[in-house]
Amino acid sequence: MKEHTAMAKVISTLFISADGVAEIDPDWHFPYFDDNMGRAVTEDYDTSDVLLIGRVTYDSFAGAWPDRETAGGEDAGFAKQLGDVRKVVVSRQPLEFSWRNSEVVDGDLPAAVAALKADTGIKGILIPGSISVVQQLLAAGLVDELRLLVHPVAARKGRRLFDDGDTPYHLRVTATEVFPTGVLRVIYAPTDAPGAAGYDDVKEQVPAGN
Repeated sequence: MKEHTAMAKVISTLFISADGVAEIDPDWHFPYFDDNMGRAVTEDYDTSDVLLIGRVTYDSFAGAWPDRETAGGEDAGFAKQLGDVRKVVVSRQPLEFSWRNSEVVDGDLPAAVAALKADTGIKGILIPGSISVVQQLLAAGLVDELRLLVHPVAARKGRRLFDDGDTPYHLRVTATEVFPTGVLRVIYAPTDAPGAAGYDDVKEQVPAGN
């Protein structure tokens, strides 16, 4: 009998503000970065052996991490990990890569990701940042986990994780943790919509008053 092999999970990891902005502003992000957040990021990266990243995120990473690896500072180990991992980049334009182990998504994004998920040689696929990639894959039903580090700040400007659309995304919470900084780590997984309900269904739970 053929042994069943689980499909690779697609995991999104994002720093996000309390009002849903996932486009990082260093002014509201770095004051909250501590050992706990570093541990959470490490755990997220350890889930996967493929990084799936948008062009803007890739350019940001490739413009910083190879030099940090070469410099040999405190972050050189993580820089080497990023260099060694397979990086699949979503870009409409052809790219010439200077960072090792980088390739462009071949063809349609959902189809390419479905193929990666089905590849038995892949443990997991992590999407760091890359809001547009996450939005496309949420719409296609291909995201298995949203791992959010919710900062206790309303950014009030910047691109939000969830774009406008006609269909809600229903989520279940699989883990939570609150850091001393006030950052809330929440791991969500997609789930089915709850049953229909209206006020008459919940009025018995409404406070009775004094």
